[in-house]
Amino acid sequence: MPASRPVTITALGIAQILGWGTSFYFPAVLAGPIVADTGWSLFWVVGGTSIGLLVAGLISPRVGAVIDRRGGRPVLAASSMLYAAGLALIGLAPNLPVYLFGWIVLGGGMGTGLYDAVFAALGKLYGKDARQPITNLTLFGGFASTVCWPLSALLAEAFGWRGACLIYAALHLIMSLPLQMAVMPPLSAPSATGAPAESATPQGASSLRHERLVFLLLALVLTISAGIGSSVIVHFMVFLQARGVDLALAVTLGTLFGPAQIGARVIERLFGSHYHPIWTMVASCSLMAIGLVLLLTGFPILAVTILLYGAGYGIMWIARGTLPLALFGPGRYATLMGRLAFPSLIVQALAPSAVALLLERHGADATVAVLTGFALLNVALIGMLWAACRRG
Repeated sequence: MPASRPVTITALGIAQILGWGTSFYFPAVLAGPIVADTGWSLFWVVGGTSIGLLVAGLISPRVGAVIDRRGGRPVLAASSMLYAAGLALIGLAPNLPVYLFGWIVLGGGMGTGLYDAVFAALGKLYGKDARQPITNLTLFGGFASTVCWPLSALLAEAFGWRGACLIYAALHLIMSLPLQMAVMPPLSAPSATGAPAESATPQGASSLRHERLVFLLLALVLTISAGIGSSVIVHFMVFLQARGVDLALAVTLGTLFGPAQIGARVIERLFGSHYHPIWTMVASCSLMAIGLVLLLTGFPILAVTILLYGAGYGIMWIARGTLPLALFGPGRYATLMGRLAFPSLIVQALAPSAVALLLERHGADATVAVLTGFALLNVALIGMLWAACRRG
């Protein structure tokens, strides 16, 4: 008998906190101690995250197809083991090549265990009723930096950065793996909605005459959002300091980013069932664009800028999971999620480096202007997607 939804989402949510905290958010705290201890280049130490995201993007279509055929259980099991192996390699790495190879393995864990894969697993498990579980899961994910940044600092101080990596590897095996296996049933088990998970049939795709156009527009919107999001997160302090804010105040203002994401997700959790997920994506693109426009034009109240942008970025992850389900139905959801994740994860990996080059050559103002241009383009694209769906 499948676990109840609250139990399932809590177990998967705990695994998400650990997964994000030991991959995407890993360098924020541990990069400094690694560089200080080893003398390796900061560029390559931080670049491990990009390598991991690239690997995750490359394997995502295959991951989605496997979830469609076999359900989420084997994929999530693989994610915990890959996380553990990758973190162990990083923690034991005698040189930089082994460290980077550890990130290749860790990228396998990211591709099989972060949002896109778990969204696909939830779609397979709950079918058309997966919207609320996906939204609830992102509430847990929003606490990844809140939990893991101080925990990483504590572990690094007590056991060194290598000890921190090995402890995190053990946590993936003794906590995430059993939690995920306890709540994810085999594919043959009935889904929580009472129907076999594999019996779901596409409910939206058949009514969309422009399905290929809809898919292309959706992929573009998600990819541009991911690229903007990863770039702003990495270079956030630089952008704020370019507005004349000293580092201490920039860090203080930066603490608003997390609450803005979580607050917007709570609002979506409370009211999202009353409207189509495309409006969540419209709100996300609009808020991110407004935030960047305010940053570009020098709006004096930076807290407002951060709250608006952070809210848009926060609900982007909800729309990323719920909009494809609403447009194409649950039957092919996992496969389509894998295909959608492919370009967005690759852009997410490469965009921060491209933005760093732009910063070096043209400065912060020009860089923010470029990002703002992409954000405004995304508003136009989501408008086109809305129009295409109405015609479908």
